[in-house]
Amino acid sequence: MSEQLKFIVEQLNKDPFKKNFNLITFDSLEPMQLLQILNDVLAEIDPKQAIDIREEMPEQTVKRMCALLGMLKYKPPGNQSDVSGFRQGLVTGSKPVVHPILYWLLQRVPELKKRAYLARFLVKLEVPAEFLQDDVINDTYHQYEELVEGFKTYHKECEQLRTSGFSTAEIRRDIGAMEEEKDQLIKRVERLKKRVESVPNHQRMLEQARQLRVEKEREEALAHQMQEQKNQLFQAEQRLQRSQQQLKDLRQAAADASPESLMKRLEEEIKINSYMVSEKLPKELDSMRRTVQYLQKVASEPAMGQADLQELEDKIREVDSQINQLIEKRMMRNDPMDDKLTLYRQQASIIIRRKEAKAEELQEAREELATAERELRQRTSQGRGGDGEEVIRGDELKRLVGKLRSKGTVYKKKRQEITEMKAEYGVLQRTEEILKQRHETVQQKLQSVEAEKGISGYSDTQEELERVSAIKSELDEKKGRALDDMSEMVKKLNSMIVEKKSALAPIIKELRSLRQRCQELSQEYEEKKAQYESCAAGLESNRSKLEQDVKVLRDATAQDENQYHYINCMSEMQIQRAADEMKAYVSSDPQERKKAIREVYMKNIAEQELLGKKLREKQKMVKESHSSNLEQVKMWRDLQQLMECKKQCFIKAQNQASIGQVIQEGEGDRLVL
Repeated sequence: MSEQLKFIVEQLNKDPFKKNFNLITFDSLEPMQLLQILNDVLAEIDPKQAIDIREEMPEQTVKRMCALLGMLKYKPPGNQSDVSGFRQGLVTGSKPVVHPILYWLLQRVPELKKRAYLARFLVKLEVPAEFLQDDVINDTYHQYEELVEGFKTYHKECEQLRTSGFSTAEIRRDIGAMEEEKDQLIKRVERLKKRVESVPNHQRMLEQARQLRVEKEREEALAHQMQEQKNQLFQAEQRLQRSQQQLKDLRQAAADASPESLMKRLEEEIKINSYMVSEKLPKELDSMRRTVQYLQKVASEPAMGQADLQELEDKIREVDSQINQLIEKRMMRNDPMDDKLTLYRQQASIIIRRKEAKAEELQEAREELATAERELRQRTSQGRGGDGEEVIRGDELKRLVGKLRSKGTVYKKKRQEITEMKAEYGVLQRTEEILKQRHETVQQKLQSVEAEKGISGYSDTQEELERVSAIKSELDEKKGRALDDMSEMVKKLNSMIVEKKSALAPIIKELRSLRQRCQELSQEYEEKKAQYESCAAGLESNRSKLEQDVKVLRDATAQDENQYHYINCMSEMQIQRAADEMKAYVSSDPQERKKAIREVYMKNIAEQELLGKKLREKQKMVKESHSSNLEQVKMWRDLQQLMECKKQCFIKAQNQASIGQVIQEGEGDRLVL
């Protein structure tokens, strides 16, 4: 952690930050100041982040920082995988959260600048699928994708030009030199024109020189055309010779070969071509397609930094180790000694590898033959002298023909070997099947005999015992050899130890004195170091205290200055207001005097006095009529109680009168109790 803080402080003290921190002042920063420093570093990477976080809500600040860190592919350490805890640490300006972010950012500022610049143009906008149903939006989105692809192409070209070594200063110098040469040529032409004007009949001579130049150009064009026609004639002769040679070879092959041999040869060629088409070429096509897909995937991803490459290499090493462990487990489970078909499988795999190797050799031979034929055609078409004759000599031509024939014989031998291997492979397959059948019949007979004798499983036990005994004998031999080797090694080591001891004895004597001297020096060094650290800590603490005092005094001075300026401004305003009041008060204009504050206040006082007088009169009237009003209220309450009592009596009397009466309603009678 101390190394991390040292690195952060060193980087913040350099350009372009220039913070002038030390370990103590940086560690004593408030959370808001720490977040502001983090925002300044992010603003150096992306200029859009250059704002004051005090003018922004904490949620917006955290959202903006998290979005930029996600775009820069920052991954919190293992103990900060919780997203909510990480966001809470950013909100509160926690040091365990902010310090690793600063350390990661300051390590790779140029790389992150480039990534932030590219992200502005390469991070595609997510448009919902239902919006893309609109033709206008769909066309606009396609244009946007084309522009993004164009930006990728232009950026790659720009990077290539930057890394290609071309310098704009050199190009400008070349352009300047060419312009100077152009000016010199123009001046030279003007001088020649002036010299020619003094010659009589210069216009006629210039016209004749122009005609001479035209005729020379025509002569060169005709010579070039004649050379092309000679080359075409030579090529036609070469084609005629090749056709005659092919016809001759075909006639000889037809005369020497029988229909059976021709059919056999054609069948071999068909088998080879079918193998190439059905097995070899599809595998190569699949591998090439996978390679192309992988390259397209790599090209579509954004630019990767050194940290991303290191992470991918770690993953590759981890996967390789897992693959090796799985292979070892498989080898431990599948013991080759228990597998009775291992020999035949090995032979089949060897034959398959030979077949693939021969197919590769055949493909290479065909490619060499095609390249040789192309070279032959190029040399025959280009290698002609000025008079149209061929440059290649007879010895060289014979050597080429001999080389081609030797390659043809090698090709035939390899093809014959392939056919023999195919036949051998078929024989081995048939032998394997026969041996399997015989083994099964023998095992069945042996099991039946063992069942008759009452010793079922004896053969398996015997084989297992023989195998175990063989393994035990091999292990005993290995142990004996290992013990002999170990005894010899112990003797050698003892002799080497004695030699080294004798050689190191004088050095050890010198080392003792040097070790004692080293202990004395280290003790002295520790004492001096402790003195230095105590002195440095005291000075640093004094310095921090002085800085704090200076800061407090500066804040107090600034506050006093603000208060002074405020009081000064208020006094000026009061003086101006008093002057205006005196001017209005002593003015002869009645309208102007009405605007004076004294007149306004006097008017308000008179209104308030009038209002108070009215309220006092009203209060007096209320006091005089208070007793009569109370009696009136009491009489109304008594009246209300009397009316309520009468109402209750009336309802009670009505209910008693209706008991036992028969009431007729409609067609029926009703008795009320």
